[in-house]
Amino acid sequence: MRHMTPPHSRPVRYTAELHLDGVTDKAGFLDRCARDLALPAWFGRNWDALADVLTDLSWWGPRPQEYLLRVHGWSAFRRAAPHDAATAAGILTDTETYWASRGTPLTVVLDPLPAPPPG
Repeated sequence: MRHMTPPHSRPVRYTAELHLDGVTDKAGFLDRCARDLALPAWFGRNWDALADVLTDLSWWGPRPQEYLLRVHGWSAFRRAAPHDAATAAGILTDTETYWASRGTPLTVVLDPLPAPPPG
């Protein structure tokens, strides 16, 4: 009997967590993105570079069926830096649109609720 190797399937979901606690400006936001999302070395720490890196997610590994980005501390960041938060929100919205049009949804959840306790 011949054994067949199953086709490699795409991972179901890639989830990333972005923690904005203590972030009060653009530089802090971009630095935190670089750290928490493990952005590639070519990330230029400006808005255009953030848009570029979020529309080329090859650095996150094999392309999954969907992406999920949980952003913690968004409300406090938006209060501290409303203009920077508006720019970041626009980039995140554009990123969701970009990936949706390519058949691999990317969902951004701002200030997600904490996970329920186990049990």
